[in-house]
Parts: sequence; C-alpha cells; structure tokens
Amino acid sequence: MQGKRLNFLVLAAMMAVTGTAFAQRASVVGVVADSVSREGEPYASVRVFSAKSPEHPVAMGVTDINGHFKQEVKGAGEYRLTVTSIGKKLIERRFTIANSNSVDLDSLLLTDEAQSLKEVVVTAQRPLVKMEVDKMTYSVDADVDAKTNSVLDMLRKVPMVTVDGNDNITVNGSSNFKIYVDGKPNVMLSSNPSQILKSMPASVVKDIEVITNPGAKYDAEGVGGVLNFVMDKSGAAKGATDNFTATARAMASATDIHGGVYAAMQKGKLSMSVNVNIGRSKMKNTENETVNDQISSAGVSTNHTLYDGSTTFKMRMANLSASYEIDSLRLLSASVGLMGFEMDNDMVGTNVLSGVAYGKGYGYGGTYYNRGSHNSFTGSIDYQRGFAGNKNRMLTLSYLFTTSPNTTKTDNGFILDSISPMFNLTDRYINARTGTIEHTFQADFTNPMGKVLTLDAGLKYIYRKNTSHSDYYNVAADGTRSWDEASSINYRNNNDIFAAYAELGAKSAHWSGKAGLRYEYTWQNVKYILGNGQNFSNDYGNLVPSGNVSYAISQSQNIGLAYNMRISRPGITMLNPYVDRSNPTALTYGNTNLDAEKAHNISLVYNYFTPKWVVNMTLRESLCDNAISRYSFYQDNLLNTTYGNITKNHQTSLNAFINWTAGKNTRLMLNGGVNYTDLRSDARALHNYGWQANGMVGLQQTLPWNIRLSVNAFTSTKTYSLDGWSTGFNMGMMSLSRSFLSDKLNVSIMAVTPIDHSKLIMKEYKAGSDYSSMSRTSVGIRKVMLSISYTIGGNTSVKKAKRSISNDDVHNVQNQQESLGKVVPN
Repeated sequence: MQGKRLNFLVLAAMMAVTGTAFAQRASVVGVVADSVSREGEPYASVRVFSAKSPEHPVAMGVTDINGHFKQEVKGAGEYRLTVTSIGKKLIERRFTIANSNSVDLDSLLLTDEAQSLKEVVVTAQRPLVKMEVDKMTYSVDADVDAKTNSVLDMLRKVPMVTVDGNDNITVNGSSNFKIYVDGKPNVMLSSNPSQILKSMPASVVKDIEVITNPGAKYDAEGVGGVLNFVMDKSGAAKGATDNFTATARAMASATDIHGGVYAAMQKGKLSMSVNVNIGRSKMKNTENETVNDQISSAGVSTNHTLYDGSTTFKMRMANLSASYEIDSLRLLSASVGLMGFEMDNDMVGTNVLSGVAYGKGYGYGGTYYNRGSHNSFTGSIDYQRGFAGNKNRMLTLSYLFTTSPNTTKTDNGFILDSISPMFNLTDRYINARTGTIEHTFQADFTNPMGKVLTLDAGLKYIYRKNTSHSDYYNVAADGTRSWDEASSINYRNNNDIFAAYAELGAKSAHWSGKAGLRYEYTWQNVKYILGNGQNFSNDYGNLVPSGNVSYAISQSQNIGLAYNMRISRPGITMLNPYVDRSNPTALTYGNTNLDAEKAHNISLVYNYFTPKWVVNMTLRESLCDNAISRYSFYQDNLLNTTYGNITKNHQTSLNAFINWTAGKNTRLMLNGGVNYTDLRSDARALHNYGWQANGMVGLQQTLPWNIRLSVNAFTSTKTYSLDGWSTGFNMGMMSLSRSFLSDKLNVSIMAVTPIDHSKLIMKEYKAGSDYSSMSRTSVGIRKVMLSISYTIGGNTSVKKAKRSISNDDVHNVQNQQESLGKVVPN
C-alpha cells in the first residue's frame, strides 16, 4: 500500500512538471504612440497583471525607440495591461487569453496629464534621438541648449549633419540636400539655409528630422537627403476640450537680439497656433584676404585683395496653422507662412595687381555695399480622410502655393590713382530680382493589406515658374546712373513636373522592409526676354527605385540596409546665364545646359537603444558620376566662375552618435563622422581626394538648485572640394539655465568662443590648370547671450495631416562667402 502511494506521488509530481512545462505561453504586442503626433513613445513602462493577482505584475518592460512592445505571459485567463510615461496619462487595457498564441493590442494612444504635479519634481531625461533605418529625429525641445542656441548651433549636434567653420551645411557628406518646415518646402530657406538658421532661435523648433534614405513617397531630389524642421510646439490638449497657451521669448547679446511669440488655442474641434519671430544680428570687423594667381606660359600674374567690413542680418518669420476635426475620420488643416531675410554688407578694401599680365602693376581702392532682401510666402491646405473599416487606411489630398521674390542691390565704387589699362573700373550699380512661383497638387493613399503588408501610392503635379531680371547701370562721378542694356538680362525658366509612386511595406516580428518605385517627368521651357541667349525646351524623365530592410536583433537592437537613387535638378542660381560684373576682375554666371545629377546611395545602419544608451552607427557609400560643381578659369585676364556636370563624386563615410544617460542628472553625447572623398573631373583635368572628420562632445548636467549646465566642444578637419580644400575649426559653447514659477519662466545664459584663436579663422585654397587662389577669412564669433521666455496657459497643438506636400526637388547653392555674411570683391 505504501509502494502504491509512493508511485502515485511520483506520477502526480511528473504530471505537475509536465503541465508547467507545457503551460500555454502567449505574446502580448502593441505600439504606444502620442495621441496627437501619432509618433511612437520610446521607453514607456509596460506592465501586465493577472486578474488572479492584480497587485503584482506577471510581466513588465519598456517600449523600444519606436514605441513597440512585446511581453510574454503564460496561462489562459483575464489580464490587465498598463502603460505609463512621464507627463502622460495612465493607459489601462483589459484582455483575455484563451487559445491564441498572441494578442495584438494595436495602437495605445497617450495623452498629456491633465493636472500638473506641484509637489513632485520629475528628473528623468527624455531621449534626444530616435533612430530608424531611413530617418533620424533629434528632439530639440528635449535639449537644454535649445533655450539659448540658434537652429544652426543645434544642427552641429545632429547626427548625419555637419556644419563647418564657414557655416556651410552638409547632410551625409553632401551639400546637396533639401530643407522644408513642418513637411512643406520653403524656397528661401533652401537657398539661404546657413544665414537664416543662424538667425533663428532654436526654441521655436520641436524636432529636426534627418531623412537619410528617402523612399518612393518623397521627391527624388536631394543627394544627401532631406532636413525637416518641425516647428509646432506639440503636446496634446491635456484632455481638455478648450485650451490656450502662449510663450514669449527674448534673446540678446552685444551683437544679437531676437524675440518671438508662440500661441495656440483649442475650441472644440477647432485648433489654431501662431508663431512669430524677429531677429537682428551684426558681425563687425570681418576681414578677408585673397591672393589669386593667373598662371600662363609667360609667368604668374597676381591679384591681391584685402577687404574689411561688417554685415547686418535681419530675420522675420510668421506662421499660422489651423485644423478642424470634422469627425473621427475626417480632418481639414491649413497653414500660412511668411519669412523674410535681409543681409547688408558694407565693406572697404584695396586691390594690388602685379606680374606678367599687369605690366608694371597698379592698384585701386574700393567700396562695396550689398543689400539682399529675400522673402517667401507659403499657403497650404490638406484634407485627410480615414476609413471606418480600417483606421490606418487613409486618403490625403493637398494643395500648396509658394512664392519667393528676392532682390539684391549692389553699389560698387572705386578709388583710382590712374586709369586702368585693362579693367573697367567705372562705378556701377546692379539691381537683380529673382523669383519662384509654385503650384503643387498631390494625392496620397495608404492601404494596409492585413497585419503584414502596407501599400502607399500617390500622384503629384508641380507648376514652377522661375524668373530672373537683372539691370546693370554705370554710375557717373555726379551719381547719375546710365542703364547698360548689353549687361542686363530678363530670363524665364518654367517647369512642369509630374510624378507617380508606389511603395510596398512589410513587417513581421523581427523583419521589416520597404520597396518602392517613383517616376518623374519634367517639361522645361526657357525664354529670354532680354539678353543674349536662345529660347529652348528640354523634356526628360527619371525612374527612381528605393528600398530598405531591417532586422530586430532584440527589443533594443536593430540593423538595416537601405538603397536609394536620388536626382538633383539645378536651381535658378546655377542655371541663370546673367553675368555678374560687380567685381571688375572677375565674372560669375550660370549654365543653362546643366543636367540633373543622379546619385546612388547604399547605407548599413545599426541602432542600439535602452533607457541609458542610444547608439547609432551608419556606414554609407554614395556614387555620383555627373555631379554639378562650381569651377573657375581665366579668360582675357578675367577670372570666370560657372557651373558644370563635370565631377565624379564618390564618398565613403562612417557616422556615429552615442548618447549615455549616466544618471538622472547627467547626460554625455558624442556625435561625429569620418569620410573619404574622391573627386575627379576629366573635363577640367582635376583630381582631389582625402580623409575628412568632424566631431562633437557634449555634457549636460543638472546642478544643485535645479541649474542645468551644458558644455559642448566642436571640431572639424580639412574638407575637400574638386579644386581645393578648406581648413577645419575648433569651437566651444557653454550654457547655464534655470526654470522658475513651475517651469513657466526660463532664464538662460550662453557663451560661444573659438578654442584656438580669438576669432574664427578659415583658410581656403583652390587651384586649376591656369589659376590658384588662397584666401583667409577671420570672423568674430565670441559672444555671451542672455535668453528669457515666459509661458502662460497649458499645452495645446494643431493636428496635421499625416501626409502632406514636400517639394524637395531643386539643387540650390550654398556659397561659402555668403555663408559668412559677406560677398567680397576679389
């Protein structure tokens, strides 16, 4: 009897073990997102409770960088899942596990906490960077430096973006990239990014998105990628039906002053926001020294220029956004934007000419005054239609109007010891007007095909009218101006662009990918109303493939491979045949025969993200065999500068971004890259190559009394162009900031200085078959700036269509001299 009892106990134990081993396991999956922006919420806490034991979680974890989560539970029954995140309302979702091996809770939407916490200080730090295979998002409003820095300063910290000592911007090692704001293009910002972003306070920007591998839904333009500045201060309406918030801000230093107001309101289904900013800054004692050598079989002729002066910048921008939620499936949104930018250069200097071509040599003095006024107006409307059967199926219809009138007025005066034997040194005045008008119509459709596949498709039409009208005047001693018809031009360049795309996306537990195809056809018509040139038409089409695939190694790691082909149509600055004669020793003009660039890009991306660490490594190869380059040559003793599809540009780069949250009060950052560039031109018999590197190291520390310290150091090595190189730079920034009155009042102070000199010194060398040029520019950037902002009301935001228009198809020029705020005769 005792033996039977023992056998029974052994059998019961075996059955219990077997039952435990084969207990049902189920995966609970979903995605946590912001209720307004619909962007994934990283590092939200997820807990699963059993109805049998509601006090203790049976599974717990955090969402990944994209807001996704996966929790495993065992045993059938009733469960409760909770989601918490800093400053957000608690989410609870009840579900039942019966016979299924997995439960998909779909999207869980977070809203802001309705009541502020008065007695609790939240010290956790928000992640600065969100990494994906084809896009990187830098959270500017989560960076304490945004309270005092300009947008250009913040770009120095953004992965995949480089800003050199001359303030020239590159994305993925290319100066050919596209810029738009809140998903909509701004022609003026694309043509003058450095100057405008330098004058724009970072506090008006929420996120900077770097779309490094644009898919088929994006215009095929932009070799380096796309920069999108998200300007709206997002944040849900705190669960309230009616709400209002407003923030006033001011920044000032010895040379700069900026101010702005942001306000937003929600009244039922209508929400509106307005953002207004103005700024003024001045750069004094800017010095430029250039030595141009003309090389011939007879010998070397030298033109030595030395100019000194000041530059004043004025910036103004305003944006009004509104949306009306017709019902849960239909959203109507609209926006109007104005942007203006003025740059005044006032310089004086000397030219000394010597050598073979100039005989015994001679010299002259000169005064140079240039005033540029650049303006832009955009207006858009979007209609978004969801479908009751599937909330992720969506149709968006969009219209965008853009106009950008620009005027540049130049006065050149010359002080002569004697009449020049070979140059026209008559005083001159030039009034140049350029403009672009665009009408864009677009339709996008997103159709989920089950839980794995999603199809995106769309159509787009752009009518673009470019104009250039430049009048040249000779100025007599008494100031009388005489129009010179032969040196003036009136030019039109019209483009009609049609595009269609389709992109198929697939997603499983560990794998995801996209494959797309885009076709663009362009009708181009050029007409000369005044000036030497023949009217012509040019039609061409481009088939642009793209694709990416990624694998989730774990919940905190993924790796991806992406390919895309990009094109770049030349902008009006490159095409404009007008001959700029403001410098008596040089001519500058465009080339109407330019073709669109075609580049192939391959990227291997690795991402690692935990609450303490964010790591991104990107290895990229870019190949372009018909790149547009600016080049120079001498003709009739005049230095001619123009553009051509003359360069084979091959680049290999490795970029790294590391963010370590060492503690609740400490954050360390590293952002940098190494690039090998090979540039070759058979047409100009030029070949240049070399290694380039840049880096940023930053520390953010919360000190006693809740004072936030930020210290950043930036460095860059020599960079290469087709015919030369530019030196690097070393620069440091430090800021202290503190909030008062429950974070309504913010006060910050920031200091900037070069590390190795009292001024930022840049050298540039260029050489060709018949010329060489060396220039040295020194700019005073050392400054201390005070910033104050005050907020009333609670957070609110304007809902926007998930899809909208982004015209990123024009290649504009960033000129180094213009970047520094000067145009120097040489």
